Formats: sequence, structure tokens, C-alpha cells
Amino acid sequence: MGLPQVCVVYVLRERGGRTRVLLGRKREGLGAGRLVGPGGKLEPGETPVQAAVREVREEVGLELDPAHLEARGRLTYTFPTRHAWSQESHVFVCRTSAGEATPSDELDPEWFDLDAVPYADMWDDAARWLPGVLAGGVVRRAFEFAPDLAHVARELPIG
Repeated sequence: MGLPQVCVVYVLRERGGRTRVLLGRKREGLGAGRLVGPGGKLEPGETPVQAAVREVREEVGLELDPAHLEARGRLTYTFPTRHAWSQESHVFVCRTSAGEATPSDELDPEWFDLDAVPYADMWDDAARWLPGVLAGGVVRRAFEFAPDLAHVARELPIG
């Protein structure tokens, strides 16, 4: 059986000639206290795109058009000391959204200029791949986390 499937969306917005990305401080559960992109688990029968649209609506109140989601790759996370946290994440970028970001039980959203993304407040792997995705690139990487559940122990080969 494969790893649980999740999605993450990096919503981008142009304001005053600057591009900003929407992140949210996780309020509870896996990653509580960290800044993350909106996203979550795929429900049975749901595609990654459908999950991305639903999760962004539920977590930050923005409406996304599925046609505007840009698939940017996949990330595999393994946690040898906490197998239940292991997962495969479908990464999306979206440059068009409707509404204003609002807090939920899950996330407290905040916009950041692309040159001021606070990677130190995110999961340890984010600084290794997110800058490239935000610059227009694609990612396909795998990370194994250390027993402390917070730091990348090593990058794994994709296979």
C-alpha cells in the first residue's frame, strides 16, 4: 500500500508590483506552530486538484479555479520513528484566487513577499525546494526526517 496522499498549494498574488505568497501558521495537528501552504489529505475518490481546491477553501477561505492550478511536482516524506506521518505531497501553485484569506481552525493566513519567506518558521525541507517552485520550477524529491521529527536527516533517491 502506498503512502497517504496529500496536497499543498502556494497561492501567489501581485500587489504593488510585488509577488506575495500565502502561508498560514498551523494551529493544531501535524506541524502545529509552523508556517505552511494550505493543503491536506485527499479524501477517498478525490483527485489532487479537487483536494487542493477544497483544502484552500476550508483552510483560508479562498476560491480557486481548478483550471488555474499549476502542478509543480511531488514530495515524499518519511518519518522512520513516526510512520503515521509519512506521506506523499502533490505541490501546486495558483496565481488566481477569489476572496480574501481568512483564519480557520487549521491556519492563520499571512501574505509574504517572495524575497521575505520565513523559511526558518517552516518545515526543515522547505528551504531546499520551495524557492525553486516559487520561481517557476518543478520539484520531485524525497526526504527522511530525523528522530526529532523536525529536521531532515537525509534526502532519499527517487525510485
